[in-house]
Amino acid sequence: MSISITTELLDGCVLALLSKEDYYGYTLTQRVQEFSPVSESTMYPVLRRLKKDNWLETYDEAYQGRNRRYYKITDTGLDRLIEIKSDWHEYKQTLDNVLGGEK
Repeated sequence: MSISITTELLDGCVLALLSKEDYYGYTLTQRVQEFSPVSESTMYPVLRRLKKDNWLETYDEAYQGRNRRYYKITDTGLDRLIEIKSDWHEYKQTLDNVLGGEK
């Protein structure tokens, strides 16, 4: 797919994934890469920003002698996800009317 994903849509995708379950950073990146060609070097600043905005929080768990950082959506993040979904629905409907409309 060659259509770029906007920052808001990327935020929404990350928050949507985290609304279903907590993810370790690398696994979360892999899940996002299933639908968008985003690199790890792009994802970690996104995650830091989302944490700074209080839309997600982190916790560490031991794994094979090392700590893994997990990401978890907050209540504020769930509210933000609802806003993004609403914006997306309106935007998608507008584009569907323009791109999918008949002559």
